[in-house]
Amino acid sequence: MVQPLIFRKGLDLKDAVKGDLARDYHSDVVEQIRAADYRYDNGRLTIHLAREFGFCYGVDRAVDYAYQARMRFADQRVYLTGEIIHNPHVNEKLRTAGIRFLSDPGEPSPELGAGDVVIIPAFGVTVHELARLQGLGCTLVDTTCGSVLNVWKNVTRYAREGFTAVIHGKVKHEETQATASQALKTPGGRYLVVLDKVEAEEVCAYIRGTGDRDAFMSRFGKAVSVGFDPDRDLGHIGLANQTTMLMSESLEIAAMLRQAMEDRYGVEALAERYRAFDTICSATQERQDAVIALLDSEAIDLMLVVGGYNSSNTCNLARICADRVPTYHIADVDRIVSADRIRHRPVPPSDQPLAKLPEIETPDWLPRHGAVRVGLTAGASTPNNIIGIVVERLAVHAAETAPAAPPR
Repeated sequence: MVQPLIFRKGLDLKDAVKGDLARDYHSDVVEQIRAADYRYDNGRLTIHLAREFGFCYGVDRAVDYAYQARMRFADQRVYLTGEIIHNPHVNEKLRTAGIRFLSDPGEPSPELGAGDVVIIPAFGVTVHELARLQGLGCTLVDTTCGSVLNVWKNVTRYAREGFTAVIHGKVKHEETQATASQALKTPGGRYLVVLDKVEAEEVCAYIRGTGDRDAFMSRFGKAVSVGFDPDRDLGHIGLANQTTMLMSESLEIAAMLRQAMEDRYGVEALAERYRAFDTICSATQERQDAVIALLDSEAIDLMLVVGGYNSSNTCNLARICADRVPTYHIADVDRIVSADRIRHRPVPPSDQPLAKLPEIETPDWLPRHGAVRVGLTAGASTPNNIIGIVVERLAVHAAETAPAAPPR
């Protein structure tokens, strides 16, 4: 049997697609703001742009590879296993370019086979899905982010050494599903996914011997490997993260679990029962650090955070901001309806459980009079052109609400 092709380092068309990428995602406005020390002034409006924002290296690489794949395989069907990143604007661009999504209703039609090209997104895919696509003979373009691969290495090591991988992440997120599957490559490998500190506290209680087995399995039954036994499988644990989670919360969860293991088994046993590695990606951490630095250094009236509502790293940027100032998380520029109305997703504070709240509309969100100082950042899946349009839209609306000049 001929092994299907797997492209992991591009398709030698980087220069050929450079112009298309610039056309679709570049912003002169953003470059001008960078050159002006990340500040934009227009009348009464001042915008402070966080110094790290938007496309990270992994996202930029994934989108680049998708454009290369569409050009290289112009006469073949090209698919993505699902959203390449969590940004509606970018995914729609790819659909327009003729890349089809296996997650869309009715796809694939007809069934996949040799001759079809499938792009693996930056989140990666599960071990099972990768094997299935290879078995069908598909040509694969693998854009899995290097930071995700680093987490996989740790989870695989945990399984080999007999440790349960405790993953701080969203159990239905593509990355977390792919990461959890890495534990199952080893016979007897196992995992548990915890969403937040509330769930971590339940795990800690069980480790200490004060939890209820039935309640535990009811809570985590869909977030554990098949056959998971908390009495057996929480005796040796290794910590990992979905790479886009809130760094401070991941560190707190790691500390909570470490203390629970110490309380149960004693400090001398930790080296043999507990493992932890920092697996938050550097780009996620840099964007979180940058927005904290912005809020520390500038007097901000409100924050705008731009990115998909299903983008974990964007949601966590919004949580950081919402703890400090009024914050509006918008999926795209069209949510800025007018100077009087904005549609956005409410942001739960970082000390409250994560929740998928429905989009709402807020009136009078932009101060109508006087100077207004807006902080702006964007998730790692938000392209610069969207950020630039947001700036232009803000300038228009700030001018609309500015008081008329006094008569001479």
